Amino acid sequence: MEDILHSINWAVVAPLIIIQVILVIVALIDWTKAKNTNGPKWLWFIIIIFLNIIGPILYFLFGRRQQ
Repeated sequence: MEDILHSINWAVVAPLIIIQVILVIVALIDWTKAKNTNGPKWLWFIIIIFLNIIGPILYFLFGRRQQ
């Protein structure tokens, strides 16, 4: 296990992890404030949480209802 952790290129992985966490947090904050979404609100929650980086991006592109 320790060998695997040392073989990971953290210079590439760490920014991706940070971007994912920020996207999920911002998407969940926006999701909680939204009164209506394109599709069921509970489904967008599942997409945001379980589809990693793609889920929040999909929510911002297709899930938010523009006013």
